[in-house]
Amino acid sequence: MQRYKVKDKRQIALKIQNRKGIIYAVVAVFACLLLTCNFSLAATAEAKHYTELQLPPLPEIKLPKYERFVLQNGLVVYLMEDRELPLVNGTAFVRTGNRLEPMEKVGLAGFTGAVMRTGGTKNHSSDELNEILEQRAASVEVGIGEASGSASFDALSEDLETVFGLFAEVLRSPVFAPEKLDLAKTQAKGGIARRNDNPDGIASREFRKLIYGKDSPYARTTEYATVDKVEREDLLKFYQQYFHPNNMILGIVGDFDSKKMRSLIQAKFGNWQRNPGIAKPTLPKVLPANTGGVFFVNQPQLTQSSVLIGHLGGRFDSPDYAALDVLNGVLNGFGGRLFNELRSRQGLAYSVYGQWSPRFDYPGIFIAGGETRSDATVQFVKALQAEIKRTQTQRVTAKELAYAKESTLNSFVFNFQDPSQTLSRLMRYEYFGYPADFLFRYQKAVAATTAADVQRVAREYLKPEKIVTLVVGNQTAIQPPLTQLAKQVTPIDVTIPGSQPQAKNYRVDG
Repeated sequence: MQRYKVKDKRQIALKIQNRKGIIYAVVAVFACLLLTCNFSLAATAEAKHYTELQLPPLPEIKLPKYERFVLQNGLVVYLMEDRELPLVNGTAFVRTGNRLEPMEKVGLAGFTGAVMRTGGTKNHSSDELNEILEQRAASVEVGIGEASGSASFDALSEDLETVFGLFAEVLRSPVFAPEKLDLAKTQAKGGIARRNDNPDGIASREFRKLIYGKDSPYARTTEYATVDKVEREDLLKFYQQYFHPNNMILGIVGDFDSKKMRSLIQAKFGNWQRNPGIAKPTLPKVLPANTGGVFFVNQPQLTQSSVLIGHLGGRFDSPDYAALDVLNGVLNGFGGRLFNELRSRQGLAYSVYGQWSPRFDYPGIFIAGGETRSDATVQFVKALQAEIKRTQTQRVTAKELAYAKESTLNSFVFNFQDPSQTLSRLMRYEYFGYPADFLFRYQKAVAATTAADVQRVAREYLKPEKIVTLVVGNQTAIQPPLTQLAKQVTPIDVTIPGSQPQAKNYRVDG
């Protein structure tokens, strides 16, 4: 009986305590409302228009401390300590790329990178690698893109030695298991089969062909025939041609002691023999495949058109890159000319853009476009062309210039959000032969850009008379027809070679 009385008393005490808590909470809320009301009244009385706000200048951005050294075998190494979290990650850039693969075996570079990782090493099978890494919540990845190859690892600092050892194995002794190549080829064929499912994907792929040429390494695509021609021996040959320590840059950032890290790198990579005969590859020349014209991909199932217009562009090392980037700011964004005119005033598109998009070591593209209603396609293209010409004839206002420059300079800090991002940028500059302070030079050049500079680069670099126009859409729904843009509209057949026709492409006429 006594036990139940104690229990009852505890319940009563809890109820009283809960009621007190509710009362206190009500009082606290009431007090907060009074304070908020008073604060709101004061804030309203002192509120200023945003144009009247005086903001302090942006703080100067400085690079985190890092060190760079070169092993005797030619491996370039960057180290950057960051003790904020018990994590370490690293990346190795390899001077290679799918632009160096033979045209008849497009896809070879990608397969080489993928199977380096999935195919296991001389000491560990693929399953063993996966198991060891999964147990430690770590990763090792390899890939080869257009202009470079990369291998990376992520690990807890306590697992660094183990994971870094596996990372070194994958780089130095991959076995390219045949069954993993077969799997990669099957997956690639699945991607080929689905590549016409997305109209934006069609537009992007075909536009690059129109700019660079269908056989250019910057535009060619993987096909069933090129996949079938790739054999394991091709992967070994490609790997042996490019994966050498004197053809790589390794960067590591995270929670480690630099002295110990140096010793670990020496232990895992120091005895890797350099290749004295390796040479910087000769890059293919880039010339415009088309200097004008209207092209069309008929997709009868679509209710809107994907539009791209543009021409061959330039490189990051252009002396006018900063001014061209400010021009991008004038054209784009919520306050940009394209948004204001094509979306807000004419209501032709939800999103629209125009961008001078350079590359590090070959010419990029000037590209503009968006998606619009089928019946507004011609109007949309004409409006894009008109705004491009307007940048050449109508000088940007002080307000437009300030908006474009401030947007660029204020976002500059996001180039240094974390040490790994900063280190990757330094490595990439060295990879392509740019100065380490390239980004800071660019920052100063943006700050110095004038309205006259913007108009000058628009006149010099934008070529309205050489613009290539591509539309992916429904021919019957595009009214007025595309022949209002040009007398000759060239149809593009996107039927996948080696497969059944996806859709009939009709002759475009008036």
